[in-house]
Amino acid sequence: MSLFIYVCFLSLWGTVYASDLFRFASYYGDHMVLQKSPESAVLWGYGPDAAMIFVSVTGPFTHKPPPTTVSNGIWKVSLDPVGAGGPYNVTVFLKNGYSITLTDVLFGDVWLCGGQSNMAFTTSQVFNASSELALASKYPQVRVFMAALEQSNTELTDLAGVTVPWSVPTPELLGGGNFTHFSAVCWLFGRYLYKTLRYPVGLVESCWGGTPVEAWSSPRALHQCGLDRASDGIPVSEDTVMLQSLWRSSVLWNAMIHPLLNMTLKGAIWYQGEANTQYHQEHYSCAFPTMIYDWRMSFHQSSGGQTAADFPFGFVQLSTYRKSSTHEGFPSIRWQQTADYGFAPNPRMKRTFMAVAMDLPDETSPWGSIHPRDKQDVSMRLTLGARAVAYGEREVSFQGPFPNQVLVQDTNVNVTYDQRVSVNSSKDIFEICCSVLKAPCWSFSNWVPAPIIQWDRTSVQLSTTNCQSTNNVAGLRYAWRDWPCDFKACPIYTADGVLPAPPFTLNRWPFQSMNSDVYPSSELWTIPPK
Repeated sequence: MSLFIYVCFLSLWGTVYASDLFRFASYYGDHMVLQKSPESAVLWGYGPDAAMIFVSVTGPFTHKPPPTTVSNGIWKVSLDPVGAGGPYNVTVFLKNGYSITLTDVLFGDVWLCGGQSNMAFTTSQVFNASSELALASKYPQVRVFMAALEQSNTELTDLAGVTVPWSVPTPELLGGGNFTHFSAVCWLFGRYLYKTLRYPVGLVESCWGGTPVEAWSSPRALHQCGLDRASDGIPVSEDTVMLQSLWRSSVLWNAMIHPLLNMTLKGAIWYQGEANTQYHQEHYSCAFPTMIYDWRMSFHQSSGGQTAADFPFGFVQLSTYRKSSTHEGFPSIRWQQTADYGFAPNPRMKRTFMAVAMDLPDETSPWGSIHPRDKQDVSMRLTLGARAVAYGEREVSFQGPFPNQVLVQDTNVNVTYDQRVSVNSSKDIFEICCSVLKAPCWSFSNWVPAPIIQWDRTSVQLSTTNCQSTNNVAGLRYAWRDWPCDFKACPIYTADGVLPAPPFTLNRWPFQSMNSDVYPSSELWTIPPK
């Protein structure tokens, strides 16, 4: 009898031990969205070493992939591609019969939302918040997940915490505490996208206010830009202790991105850069594109090739902060966000899309002017970019006007755009650089206003009378300030008035002319093509 009891105890203990080890990774849960076909969704979790794992997907489509074996405490399975829809039950079995089931699982497109406080800004903080929150229940197929705020000095395998497990949206989930609950930009982007796609959308938020791009970048990516793991150059303030923690290189990559790499993604959106206006500002044109490239490579490899090696990546160009500021941090980062091209996608940032936001200032925002409340326009502009770049809708306009020709003539500069434009007069948003040297202009050069004097459907004409001679016009820039215009009142928009022209800075004399006796044509400027 005692032997029988002992054997039963061992059997029970083994079952409890196995069940304790056997689980999904923390990213998985009821109500989640897995990536639909043509990609394959990846499932992974933990189990007893050498145990055999069986998977069953049941619902509108039934699928049982081949069994797999737990290795080093981890199991991983790639499903066959599943079309958009659901709901499904996803069950994982151990050979001894113990099982775990995820219920109400949908297949659709999964988007990752990252960045700092303007991405963390919640729906309860936006304009017309009550109306926006009331719409939550009308979009049950747009599901949300939010990683907890965690840091690590080493790369974590799994998330250390979850703030919002996979959930069907409710006003309470979307309208939680300021900066601490689900992202307004992420939610609105998913909601607008769903209205076009008409199939499930999964939104994964992983962001933290006040953080620079270095914290979200792997050591490998930082090394490529000459940035080590030190946090030198952190500005001194009352929050220095917190900054020293949050601004350490790679701590958020380690804790809040690396644990997500096994998942299959459709794409990512990003709203960050304010922190880098005062930290390693001069490196952003390397650090940001390199982070994108590194994320793409890492997700592609870890998902077994299911996440595209060039998955679409959208970002918000910085909005505004100080109305009278002469500090060049914001215009500089806006330019560097495009890898110094002024537009996206571009040769260094392929399959990217950009939402210009400098025309959406909010001087009276209760959370400071650095946190504008109009996240609806930001999200709609991101959605237009996703529709064009990620989903290949050719008729969707997603880029504001950009110069394709600059001609110096008589006492004027003629700027021709790559599309039809709507124009409002301005005396100072265009600036010309006055210099007797045939050399590139810099931020410290002599920049003076170039008023708009006339325009037509595709071009504007600027006065050069503030320079002594058109021969002295060495550079041209647009909206090169922290707060370039009032709300939706910049001078240059698309013909329908929807999308603003992005800021730019252009040199008349290329760098190679500085030490040359033979100068290129001085009338027509060379501009990189889109």
